[in-house]
Amino acid sequence: MITPDRCPGPLGTRAGLSRRRFLETAGQGFGALALSQMLAGEIARSAGVSSANPPGSPRTHFPARAKRCIFLFMVGGPSQIDLFDPKPVLNTLNGKRLPESFGTIKSQFIENDPICLGSTRRWGRYGRCGMDMSDLVPHMHAHADNLALVRSCAVDSVIHAPAHYQMNSGRVFMGYPSLGSWVTYGLGSESENLPAFVAMAQPQGTPEGGAPCWSSGFLPASCQGTLFRPGLSPIVNLAPDDPSFDRPRQRRVLDYLQELNQRHLPAGDTELEARIASYELAFRMQAEAPEAVDISRETAETRALYGLDQPATAEFGTRCLITRRLIERGVRFVQLYSGGGPVAWQWDAHDDVNANHERMCGATDRPVAALLTDLKRRGLLEDTLVIWGAEFGRTPVSQKGSRGRDHNATGFSMWFAGGGVRPGTIYGATDEIGLHAVQGRAHVNDIHATILHLMGLDHLRLTHLHSGRDERLTDVAGEVIQGILA
Repeated sequence: MITPDRCPGPLGTRAGLSRRRFLETAGQGFGALALSQMLAGEIARSAGVSSANPPGSPRTHFPARAKRCIFLFMVGGPSQIDLFDPKPVLNTLNGKRLPESFGTIKSQFIENDPICLGSTRRWGRYGRCGMDMSDLVPHMHAHADNLALVRSCAVDSVIHAPAHYQMNSGRVFMGYPSLGSWVTYGLGSESENLPAFVAMAQPQGTPEGGAPCWSSGFLPASCQGTLFRPGLSPIVNLAPDDPSFDRPRQRRVLDYLQELNQRHLPAGDTELEARIASYELAFRMQAEAPEAVDISRETAETRALYGLDQPATAEFGTRCLITRRLIERGVRFVQLYSGGGPVAWQWDAHDDVNANHERMCGATDRPVAALLTDLKRRGLLEDTLVIWGAEFGRTPVSQKGSRGRDHNATGFSMWFAGGGVRPGTIYGATDEIGLHAVQGRAHVNDIHATILHLMGLDHLRLTHLHSGRDERLTDVAGEVIQGILA
């Protein structure tokens, strides 16, 4: 309330309120907020940019080749030696002690005197590029000329959770922003009614790293990944349990909550600002999200393409199909996990690599190939970056005499497709047994720098001031992998 002693004349004298301050505080500032939001929306629309971007977020540093990204994350660590990187020399060493010339193995459970374990898979070269693939991924054979296969990936940890964190955030510790959060921070959202960053775990459970894998860390909370589930309830607690709590009633309650929040909103409190925005987004998502994940209107041909008619592929195929629907509706970054929960539902082949990978590839190969096919025929693959990979690979030696393989962080494979990637490319190499990257080593920092580059972001310039330091996804390292760029 403005009293004579605080405002003896025109607003803005001694301890009184300035005109600007009066407009900001009158009516709890909702008039100014509404006006600023409308003006921001008009300006953004006139520039062709969504007004859903986080406040202060930069746009692309240079023309982007990819507008959106899909990261297919194979939790547990697929075996490069049995999928994309054949090693005939390893087969000749099968059952023998690992020669000292290959150096030491950095792994979790391998004991002294490791014994070489060859691959029993059948191999072929596919596409005009002659890309090697095994019989574990028959549906991917037709996509060889769409892929850029990197055989020389490396991370710093052989433990699942730290490696998950590093592949997602660039650090082996939790608490740092994930790749999807950095992309959201840099580019914002294309959708007013859906989150910019969505994570989808399988029903058996989330990956061992858990929610920090899609955390916004010290970035604004609006950059946090949203966990989606297939079905009519894609987000937990999105819809009220009480049917009488209809949308008009929700709107009134939300407006009152926003009023209270705004009343106590300190300047620069991004966490509370993000919470306010998240409530509004959740309200809008009640109408939008169920439709986005409703695949009932998809054609029978499309459903069959993704393997929804087969028990082995139905679950992952459904999530791949939902992924396509989400990016069509403006979701910027989707991380789709295969693996999580019990070890039996991960790519963690410690006991029998063939049995494990036959099960996991049997569930994912057809849907992944279908996703590439569907994106390409809809004209989406050209500006959608698709990534297939995991937190690490597997060793070329047996684990305790079994047919299983342990974790290998020093040389494994990932592939990229679409969005500015040079198709039909084979980049880097591991040694003769698939243990260490020996040519074109692609550390996780380099992988992240390349992903950001394809999306129009310079990893050196995409920074956020935190605790007095300009933090970035790639820390103090990282170079773009030029060899896979179109």
